[in-house]
Amino acid sequence: MNRRSFHRAPEGERRQELIEATLDCISEFGLKGATVRQIAIRAGVTAGLVRHYFESKDQMVAEAYRAVITSLTEKAKNVEGDPTTRLRDFIAINLTEPVADSRSISLWAAFISQVRVDPVLAEIHREGYLAFRNALQDLLSEFLAAKGKPASTEECRRYAIAINGLVDGLWVEGCLAGDLFREGELVSIAMDSVEALLGLPLDN
Repeated sequence: MNRRSFHRAPEGERRQELIEATLDCISEFGLKGATVRQIAIRAGVTAGLVRHYFESKDQMVAEAYRAVITSLTEKAKNVEGDPTTRLRDFIAINLTEPVADSRSISLWAAFISQVRVDPVLAEIHREGYLAFRNALQDLLSEFLAAKGKPASTEECRRYAIAINGLVDGLWVEGCLAGDLFREGELVSIAMDSVEALLGLPLDN
């Protein structure tokens, strides 16, 4: 296990480093195997310093999951350009590295197994899902309006649910068996599927 060298850091930076160390350990050892001691070693600090920032391992795990969910949503929300470009980039980002890789699927598998039995993780998951879906819904609304085919809020919501499910499925396949697909193939399949669903081309 790689250990980071210790350095003095501001409170916020140190906390973020501990969250990243927590994610590293969870990815490598799973939720149960990622101990406070291992996280401290990975972060290059003492277990006592870890406890200065987090009251318990459960709190560390919750913050780590929140960081994962937030990073996915932020990457998607930060797309730029015209409505078509933003929708295309939103889809592509979620099917390419670093969102789609072996570390991401390891973290997803570790956390998702606990979402249904841990109320704190369940609420983080719910918030993250809604933020992601709402961001996609807004992109779809803007895209359809720009194409001269405006849709109601409910229609955009249903499109967002469907496309989110499509992307999720391709994401899992890409993370688990990426070598089975040609480069860019999953992104191309996603684009074709979204075009078929919306009845509109994803080009300018």
